[in-house]
Amino acid sequence: MSDTRPALALAVGSVADVTFTDLLANGQAVGRIDGLVIFVTGPLPGERVTVRVTSVKAKYAVGDPLAYRTKSELRAQPFCPVFGTCGGCQVQHLAYRAQLAWKEQIVRNALRRIGGFGDIAVEHPVGMAFPRAYRNKMSLVVRAGAAQTQFGFYVARSHELVPIAGCPVVVPQLDAAISGLRDAAAEPPTASAFGDVKHAVMRVGTASGQAVLSLSTERHSAAIAAAAPALATKIPGVVGISNSFEPRNANAVLGRKMAYVWGAREMEEIIEGVRFRVSPASFFQVNSEMVGKIFRFMEPGLAAGCKIVDLYCGAGTFAIFFAARGANVVGVEENPAAIREANLNAELNAVTGRARFIAGRVEGTVAAASGRAALRGADIVFLDPPRKGSDEATLDAIAAAAVDNVWYLSCNPATLARDLRALESKGYLPGIVQPFDMFPQTGHVETFVTLHRRGSKRIDLPPADRAPWGDRIPAWPGDARSGGDDLSELGER
Repeated sequence: MSDTRPALALAVGSVADVTFTDLLANGQAVGRIDGLVIFVTGPLPGERVTVRVTSVKAKYAVGDPLAYRTKSELRAQPFCPVFGTCGGCQVQHLAYRAQLAWKEQIVRNALRRIGGFGDIAVEHPVGMAFPRAYRNKMSLVVRAGAAQTQFGFYVARSHELVPIAGCPVVVPQLDAAISGLRDAAAEPPTASAFGDVKHAVMRVGTASGQAVLSLSTERHSAAIAAAAPALATKIPGVVGISNSFEPRNANAVLGRKMAYVWGAREMEEIIEGVRFRVSPASFFQVNSEMVGKIFRFMEPGLAAGCKIVDLYCGAGTFAIFFAARGANVVGVEENPAAIREANLNAELNAVTGRARFIAGRVEGTVAAASGRAALRGADIVFLDPPRKGSDEATLDAIAAAAVDNVWYLSCNPATLARDLRALESKGYLPGIVQPFDMFPQTGHVETFVTLHRRGSKRIDLPPADRAPWGDRIPAWPGDARSGGDDLSELGER
């Protein structure tokens, strides 16, 4: 069969009317011109749009919208003045109930296309009643200039700064902190602290109101330490200020070293009665409300005295919750600072007798004698890996230990599908697949999956509380081919 390669008919600057059929996780709409896929940011499925081609590759093209011929009923009015320029949110123009339907389809497509699970049931996502003002952490780009110091975020897929006056997806205390930082950068005696700052990272406890701030520089900054007491008066709720320095690369937000120059190292958060103290550099979920919903969903499966191994445990978010509900937990985490915080959190919640933490890479720890022993005695292995997912050695160790139940919480549907396929090949059967909308207005989705070893007793969990959306989440109207054609691998990021 001949290769017609329609890309030859397209050139940069070409204009065409395109009907869009789906949406990628990065917010780019999917259409076709004479059979060639084109990605455009702005349109929604079902909309017909006049576009100008800006880039032509071997397998796809990229374009910009010029005029909308039709508008989708799923379209919403963005609530942020820099949406479409700032790269932080991808889908403020999509109605929230449609965002939930879209994310359900993202998970389903990944499980089908990558995992080979053609008929697996995916539950409607658990969403938020008010899907704004939810992020408990923000990482601002800082640019010092002759006239003023600017704070903002990057344009999508670039290092161009978008200056902001506020951010409607961070919690109100962080939103107010943006103005405080801007004022501090303009006024003596605090202005000197910002001369070499590249990023400002701030985290707040939504229950406690406590906040910690870290300013990132190339080298240790004496100016930050000197100005810290005055700077703390400018930022609501700040209990600690640090200087992060010596970044690993040009894209790193935080450095390899941290100097705590004023106040406390950590802020405190309380979720479902469990207390956590967390520093700016530690991994901790950005949506405290949604973490509480995940806690409540898992709780019926936690029998008193059950044994759980928590892999990639971070600062102990889930391990401490399990222990607070009566489980005996072994947590594994490679970051020594996170292990220190996990032990601190165990003491804070009086569960040191039920929570033990091991510092080490997960794949190495589960292969060691102590790790193998912990796995062999486990009723549940809980996995919450980074975006790259788990690894073959870890999944092999779980199967070799014949652990009956695996609970997998993932922030990346693609690597989740890959790992579920590997676990299925080792005798594990998927149970419930429950997405949680940890990141409203973005293309990210958190997914919780239960698995049990074939022939073993399964731990059943009752349906999640999906109020206020319930079954009001519609079917996603996008073209299912988008999940089957590997288009997500083509979209520009």
